[in-house]
Amino acid sequence: MKKHFALVAGARPNFMKIAPILRSLDRYTEVKTSLIHTGQHYDHNLSDVFFEDLGIRRPDVSLGVGSGSHAAQTAEVMVAIERWIETSATDGQPVDQMVVVGDVNSTMAAAIAATKLHVPVAHVEAGLRSFDRRMPEEINRLVTDSISTQLFCSEPAGIENLSREGHPPERLHLVGNVMIDTLLQHLPAAQKRSTLQSLGLSVGQYGVITMHRPSNVDDAEILSALLKVLVEMSSQLPMIFPVHPRTKSRIEQFGLSPILDRCDSIHLVDPMGYLDFLALTSQAKVIVTDSGGLQEESTALGVPCLTMRENTERPITVDSGSGVLIGNSADQLQQQLQQVLTGNYDVGHCPELWDGHAADRIAKQLVANH
Repeated sequence: MKKHFALVAGARPNFMKIAPILRSLDRYTEVKTSLIHTGQHYDHNLSDVFFEDLGIRRPDVSLGVGSGSHAAQTAEVMVAIERWIETSATDGQPVDQMVVVGDVNSTMAAAIAATKLHVPVAHVEAGLRSFDRRMPEEINRLVTDSISTQLFCSEPAGIENLSREGHPPERLHLVGNVMIDTLLQHLPAAQKRSTLQSLGLSVGQYGVITMHRPSNVDDAEILSALLKVLVEMSSQLPMIFPVHPRTKSRIEQFGLSPILDRCDSIHLVDPMGYLDFLALTSQAKVIVTDSGGLQEESTALGVPCLTMRENTERPITVDSGSGVLIGNSADQLQQQLQQVLTGNYDVGHCPELWDGHAADRIAKQLVANH
């Protein structure tokens, strides 16, 4: 009888991490895979085109949990995952392995539900730590790692953190970064798209902005100062700004729209599909972001990344990659942008094992363990 592996995704970025793992596992004839979408983030962009772009089948199971408070959402995912695992067992297809990725509520909830039903859990992107427990993602990471039986790390700091927390070495695996697997697979196709031409941009002659974290957008004074710097610097380097719904709401709420309306060199667009966005980021001169995934992608791409956070759970992007932490300081943002423009910015190098084969290493270990 085939071993049954369930892979859980709760939000759009999770699918980019799951896609290469699913593809690698499906090469093993002795394994049956089920792709579960919890529906934690309902996303209209999760259309057929999205899955075609990633080369991934549509989810086998859609739980439709939806949004809610952290507690409500976590509880609903736990109930739905528990019910699905029990139903699978009744149908003669018991789950032998639960695979969770990242640090969203669905990650932790699925891990808890599976563990209580004695289904072993493997966590991909294990060991990442910001050491800031005000971040809900940090709690999700800590809890998930504490009950997982296999811990797959994207960088050495993950191994170090987990070892310090007392996890036995036989459970720890340094495998590389599955997000970079997806990036490298789709980079050639992304750069062939007409994304830049349609936006009137030239390779290496523009910056990309993304921000959505409360520390940057929920305070009118901070957000106003950041936007003013971006507007000022865009006179030297045009900027493209895919605006997150949360950020758009705050800009309107705080009456900051005129700051951007008067500026012709910052181009606001709706959130973009994966390939179009990769076309943008991979050919930019600089990225300004508070996104965890973009810190990693910019490092793999060798694009300077100004990370608008006080800390990062991905220290390799700062220690040897292309990132620098600037918090939400408008002064730091201006100084670092100026350094990029004058060529005084060290972009570092791509970490070892970020080579496009992390998922193959994970699949091999998962199958060998069963």
